Amino acid sequence: MKLQLLCLALVFIAGETNAAKQGKNATIPALIVFGDSIMDTGNNNRLPTLLKCNFPPYGKDFPGGLATGRFSDGRVPSDLIAEKLGIAKSLPAFMNPNLKPHDLLKGVTFASGGTGYDPLTAKIMSVISVWDQLTYFKRYISTIKQHFGEKKAQDILDHSFFVVCSSSNDLAHTFMAQSHKYDPTSYANFLADSAVNFVRELHKLGAKKIGVFSAVPVGCVPLQRTVFGGMFTRGCVESLNNMAKQFNARLSPALASLDKELDGVILYINVYDTLFDMIQHPAQYGFEVADRGCCGRGSLAVSYMCNSMNPFTCSNSSAYIFWDSYHPTERAYQVIVDNLLDKYLSKLY
Repeated sequence: MKLQLLCLALVFIAGETNAAKQGKNATIPALIVFGDSIMDTGNNNRLPTLLKCNFPPYGKDFPGGLATGRFSDGRVPSDLIAEKLGIAKSLPAFMNPNLKPHDLLKGVTFASGGTGYDPLTAKIMSVISVWDQLTYFKRYISTIKQHFGEKKAQDILDHSFFVVCSSSNDLAHTFMAQSHKYDPTSYANFLADSAVNFVRELHKLGAKKIGVFSAVPVGCVPLQRTVFGGMFTRGCVESLNNMAKQFNARLSPALASLDKELDGVILYINVYDTLFDMIQHPAQYGFEVADRGCCGRGSLAVSYMCNSMNPFTCSNSSAYIFWDSYHPTERAYQVIVDNLLDKYLSKLY
């Protein structure tokens, strides 16, 4: 009898261990991304907007040297996270007209450079608002159901990783247009509340594993340093960074509460501290330049101002944290993803 009980106990333990391993090694079928230029892989290419980058020298370090519409010298976090998850080495833009139904199975990005949580931001820049990105997401799920069935669509909803990244354009640009209604604190709070509402809506549409990026130290991007950081010092703009920190202080506990309220996993992903430390101590991360971008003279060049006719673009973009005056290089993005994703991805299983 004792021997039988021992055998049963061993079988039970083995079963539990195997289940735990399966949970840890469970595959994430797709990566679905919403947000702005940090995550855009080409959705702006066919939009009537000035915020485009589907021309050289953008993409000079992308495979094949292609300017795909990514606001960087190479890949962006959408791609790097997809690779980290073992899904693909690059993530397609949903608006790519060459996408076939089968291309959707590993996920897409709906992100649009220049957008934000404030609907006014997208209107000003003539890009896709995060709220319209949800509409495109509904179309995406319908397409999956149509071509691959309800079960596959449900598998993507239940097990995929959904990433949301926005706020920089709101803080850096739209706040000025909204300053008659908001002070810096109330505007940052409005954006954080909008982000939480976005996550609620995304969850209602079926998403179960959602990660939301914090605001970044937008006051330290080269463009802001040039315009507002002092003619000679070009320091980080504290007022902008303080707004970003207020946004984060409001967002983090709100998402923690949402994680307890809703089924699934809701993650706050703190990007601010890692990027700020990289900017303050570039050599510790293997970078040489943190206050200028690689493209052009690196102080103002972005979008059409960063072009192949500019003779000042650097030859070694991996030495720079920023590619243009607003967006990091692929190598900087890789450092951020490597520093953060292992910490957060473990919570998805």
